[in-house]
Amino acid sequence: MNAHPPSRPGPVLTLAERDRRWAGLRRCMAARGIDALVVGSFQGRERLESYLVDDFIDGMVLLGHGGEPTVLGFATGRISRAFESERRGWPLWTQDYRVGSGAAALVKLIEERGLARATLGIVGFGPTAPGEADGLLPLGVWRVLSEGCPGVRWEDFTRDFTDFMLVKSAEELALLRHAAQVSEAACRVMAEACAPGVSEALVYAEVVREVLRHGCELRYPFLSLQSGPDNIGWGVPRWTFRAEHPRTLARGDLVQAEIHTTYGGQEAQVQMCVALEPVHPDVRRCEAVARESYRRGVEAVRPGASFAQVVRAMEAPIASAGCWSKTPLAHTLTFGSTGFTAVNREQLAGTRDERVEGGQRPGVRRGDLLLAEGMGLELEPNACLGMLRVNIGAGVVVGPEGALELNELPTRVFYKD
Repeated sequence: MNAHPPSRPGPVLTLAERDRRWAGLRRCMAARGIDALVVGSFQGRERLESYLVDDFIDGMVLLGHGGEPTVLGFATGRISRAFESERRGWPLWTQDYRVGSGAAALVKLIEERGLARATLGIVGFGPTAPGEADGLLPLGVWRVLSEGCPGVRWEDFTRDFTDFMLVKSAEELALLRHAAQVSEAACRVMAEACAPGVSEALVYAEVVREVLRHGCELRYPFLSLQSGPDNIGWGVPRWTFRAEHPRTLARGDLVQAEIHTTYGGQEAQVQMCVALEPVHPDVRRCEAVARESYRRGVEAVRPGASFAQVVRAMEAPIASAGCWSKTPLAHTLTFGSTGFTAVNREQLAGTRDERVEGGQRPGVRRGDLLLAEGMGLELEPNACLGMLRVNIGAGVVVGPEGALELNELPTRVFYKD
């Protein structure tokens, strides 16, 4: 691969952003009569503890109505890592880091804080990500908390927390835009890497390298990548988790990726599609449909519109063109709403995907969510004819008068001769 210029440092969060988050969440807590809040990562996709303390130690955080939150972590090295950052000049959001293993340490902390008969909110009972529809709070943690704190009244605070995260501040939007720029660069690198005779593994490695060299990370599922002239499958390549040889690209292929670039907790997801000519004529037909779906989605995004209105706008050109969709058309950036369409699935009869999709009638989750200025959405239309699928898309921000687009390259198919 050709060398690329060095990355410029991205924006950072200030203590004013910390104070905004704490104050906003405390207002939500007060409105529900909650005395303190428990948030843990529990290996969840969104690393929710980091939203409170701008750190990730795979532990738990207790936030009360006054003072700094307390961070409990089982790994001393991760706590030492935080203090090393502080030594280098990066201020910590809290000084109250403690070594504590599991929920038993949290029980002791609750008693220490005089909260043994309080009303405590907890994040994790409800859905926190697409693969966490039933929550992510481990049974063992809940058993220790409920048995160790019999006088506590526990309230599910999951939706309150994730909904608060949906509307992004100016500082958060700066991080999101930086991540989107890195996603754009990763798409260019992917387009350069794709060629007949090249291994999927090389394309995957170059995209990951480009994201990481900018000081960003890839959030689960990291990097979905599939190739072939009519590959209807989706997700990370199977060779990343089993002994299966990476596929070699060939003329006529579509190479499609979902890149989950994340910077400072802000994810700028994109859907990149590279076509290695000559491709089937239906590729351009599907691209035109997906492009129109994306355009209508952009037009529908505005403050006060419902999420369902955006999905229905994106669905219309797919329905009228006789296409169907395998994956969502749109979702919020951070967990909230997700929108599928079930149109035109009768064409799956007799196909190899009939047993997978034939009985599915996907719809819209939380379509009544009203868009507000500062929210982020991923518009990711996919138009399928039979087993041929074209997926494009990128993030937008809800601006004062409409959508503010974050990317350009992944909003169309990149054709290579």
